[in-house]
Amino acid sequence: MEFNLADVIRAVADAVPDRDGIVHGDRRASYRHFRTRVDQVANLLHAHGLGCHHDRAGLANHESGQDHLALYLHNSIEFLEVNVGAYAARVAPFNVNYRYVDDELVPLLADQRARAVAYHETYAPVIDRIRHRLPDLDLLLQVADGSGHGLVEGALWYHEAVADQPTVPPPVETSPDDLYVLCTGGTTGTPKGVLWRQADIYAAALGGTSVRTRREFTSLDEIAEEAVARGGRRNMPTAPFMHGAAQWTALTTLAQGSTLVVPTNVVSLDPVDVWSTVEREGVTLLQIVGDAFARPLLDELDRARHDVSSLRVLTNGGAILSRDSKARFLAHRPGLLIADGLGSSEAGPIASNVAEGDAAATTVFDLGPNGHILAPDLDGEIGAPDPTVGWLASSGRIPLGYLDDPERTARTFPVADGTRYAVAGDRARFRPDGLVELLGRDSVTINSGGEKIFAEEVEQALLGHPAVHDAVVCGRPSTRWGSEVVAVVALRPGAAATVEELREAAGAHLARYKLPKDIVFRDRIERSPAGKADYAWARAQAGDEHPTS
Repeated sequence: MEFNLADVIRAVADAVPDRDGIVHGDRRASYRHFRTRVDQVANLLHAHGLGCHHDRAGLANHESGQDHLALYLHNSIEFLEVNVGAYAARVAPFNVNYRYVDDELVPLLADQRARAVAYHETYAPVIDRIRHRLPDLDLLLQVADGSGHGLVEGALWYHEAVADQPTVPPPVETSPDDLYVLCTGGTTGTPKGVLWRQADIYAAALGGTSVRTRREFTSLDEIAEEAVARGGRRNMPTAPFMHGAAQWTALTTLAQGSTLVVPTNVVSLDPVDVWSTVEREGVTLLQIVGDAFARPLLDELDRARHDVSSLRVLTNGGAILSRDSKARFLAHRPGLLIADGLGSSEAGPIASNVAEGDAAATTVFDLGPNGHILAPDLDGEIGAPDPTVGWLASSGRIPLGYLDDPERTARTFPVADGTRYAVAGDRARFRPDGLVELLGRDSVTINSGGEKIFAEEVEQALLGHPAVHDAVVCGRPSTRWGSEVVAVVALRPGAAATVEELREAAGAHLARYKLPKDIVFRDRIERSPAGKADYAWARAQAGDEHPTS
């Protein structure tokens, strides 16, 4: 049996109606209340003619037969009401990076075929400026946030419009084939809309496997039974829902009947707010994205006393979490289970590194049951312990493709020996023990003097130095090497280190040809709200070729 996400969350809500579904500051939404709001949102969208116009059968993998809705929202209860309510109306919601400027937003909304947009009031001026450039945008839902902007002409105040709708499901028959759309971050190119069947993303990444039987759920009753047994779990993502890692944590939490806790500050990472919320709400699982999130949070734990005794699990995905950061978390919370996940928007979860009370290696993973390493030419799998460097990939429940892009769909989802794969874009190889060593993103690999150098491994070597707070590594054109390794480094407040000291420290972990030819110091490293490095920014900081290279 396969499932639609709206049906799953409705079944969970009926099983645990009085349990806290979402907690955000002093606001609390029980599962009963959340289900009511989901149905009201669905009725609102349906009343405006939004829904599914062509079922999946007969469509190519890169095509959509549904209307699409943009989620231009901060982390909030409303984000999830609209998200799941859209599923209930057979509308396909997609995430929007709220840091984009007008000329980035317009092509994103046009390319993703947005017919509706839900946005926080603070972005009303942006919507007002760009709406004339988006003639297909029919429905504007403005969510009040106290920022003082008036209602955009033709828009509806979200809460008033939803409150007027029926509290029963709309006359719509949902389908497991309905789309889940996740836009990539665009850090290595134009953002792309990844199309998943809801049945596939639920099973692959959103808790669609029974903890009791270790297989996919076979009925809504079985899902509801496990939700009832899952009382007391309180999960808090720290990254924005507009990125996959946090969104998957949020939807998994709701699909499993746990309580989703949202930090009060939703505009930026606020370590004091995060730890205060953990303490106040008894958070049991905390989601972060790499060292960009870990280090500020750990610095606050070092600075002030916070009760983190409720915390049992730390999950990381989307960026590397260094061994040093893992050890520091364990010093504050002995016995903490640290779950490092490896995957992508296009491939879903591929591999994991789970250790309890241990600062395990940070780039070594166990492949999941549908994880693979494909040969360099993508014509088949590499088997352990063959050390050939290949491509990380997944099979089984994987996305359909990219919206309206058949060429990229064919490249990213190749077929080899009759099996369709999703290629994540990461390079990896098997170790002699059968575990997988992650080398890094091919898109940020540096070819220097005929050698291939992965930016992430150099970054990790630099982050091991006690004076380094953050680091990003990129290539810079060189007449001698073709491309040379340059590191952009931010030191800890009050710390000092020379270029030679950092090179010497990194040399304990890297071959000499991988060491940075130059190190540029900056006060801070520019990253996305989800903690991912901005490599275009790093290349700009690295500048032109150094005279002594």
